[in-house]
Amino acid sequence: MSNKADDKTMKPGAKRALVPKLRFPEFRDHPGWGDDYGDKLFDQINNRQATPGLPILAITQEHGAIPRDAIDYHVSVTDKSVETYKEVQPGDFIISLRSFQGGIEFSEYHGVCSPAYVILRKKVELSEAFFKHLFKSYRFIQQLTKNLEGLRDGKMISFKQFSELLLPNPTLGEQQKIADCLDSLDELVSLEAQKLDTLKAHKKGLMQQLFPRDGETLPQLRFANEGDWTVVSLPEVVFFQEGPGIMAVDFRSEGVPLVRLAGVGGAAVTLDGCNYLDPEKVAQKWAHFRLEVNDLLISTSATFGLSSIVTHAAAGAVFYTGLIRLRPNNERLNFGYLKAFLGSPHFAQQAESAAVGGGIKHFGPTHLKQMEIPIPPLAEQQCIADCLASLDALIAAQAQKLDALKAHKKGLMQQLFPSVDEVQG
Repeated sequence: MSNKADDKTMKPGAKRALVPKLRFPEFRDHPGWGDDYGDKLFDQINNRQATPGLPILAITQEHGAIPRDAIDYHVSVTDKSVETYKEVQPGDFIISLRSFQGGIEFSEYHGVCSPAYVILRKKVELSEAFFKHLFKSYRFIQQLTKNLEGLRDGKMISFKQFSELLLPNPTLGEQQKIADCLDSLDELVSLEAQKLDTLKAHKKGLMQQLFPRDGETLPQLRFANEGDWTVVSLPEVVFFQEGPGIMAVDFRSEGVPLVRLAGVGGAAVTLDGCNYLDPEKVAQKWAHFRLEVNDLLISTSATFGLSSIVTHAAAGAVFYTGLIRLRPNNERLNFGYLKAFLGSPHFAQQAESAAVGGGIKHFGPTHLKQMEIPIPPLAEQQCIADCLASLDALIAAQAQKLDALKAHKKGLMQQLFPSVDEVQG
């Protein structure tokens, strides 16, 4: 952290040649930005709850400070504990344990939060929206945590540490211009995220209608009324195999990839988080566990039920224990339909019923042997597979659009916010 006593060359608040890489036209001829220490711009607030009945705020990276009942939040708080909570006003900022990873959070709500958190409130005229974005920028988080390597989980950045940070502080007009730009981009990101959520909800509802409900023999929605559905044991039409347990002593820095859980969950299996195995040992012991194109991999523990298809990128890799590969072994079953079935409520209900374990649920081949799969005529299987594949393509395209917008915002913020380490002479 900066040491105020030792900083003899800097006058906080003075205009310096602190200039962002990207500046709005009306400000390009203006002097460089000023900067101020954190405690010159913000006070620490320690007011206990004065207004009864205020919502308890959860401090999240995604939503900032938000009432707990607005999200899935299960931590209980006693009435006695709430009496010690700090009161938060709209426009306040909150330093939480998550500030190490996600910056300082903003509150749009009047509520209360844990007394462990540090609450910041502006003490001079400034744009809260500007600092809301600044405090979530990559450069600020680097600055915030630069000299905090010694802190472990369970400790938090103090107000003293925050007060020693030099914060970029342009004129109020430029602050507001930057805030308006990033706010409008946030609105666009939010709209695209809503579209993605709508598509996912549509797919979920559609799948509930395309597969028979528990105890029923036909689905609510059919592509054709000709031909009966039958229910058969999963092993009758599906080959499945769990990955081997391999000791860490066999891991190598290169060789045959060993697919882990991190590689499953997207549309295609990836080599994310994989280890590597000696090719000769694979040939001797694990050759029959090498993946083939169009295998389906499914996770069987923790976030069980995630499935992905094997493409050329992962073909030849070995898959680890906790993953099961499946493929049709009977001409009565269409590959695309099997893929759709693994993501269906019908399969999920059977997997959840079969899963065992305390905190972390898991299932394996023994449980799959007891499962059933409803099978419509092949033509209808193909229609179901094509329909859901088209919807998956729309979801993937929308997800890519959302990711591109988020990446654009991240890059824009790096150009709109200069680092105090980049002072020009």
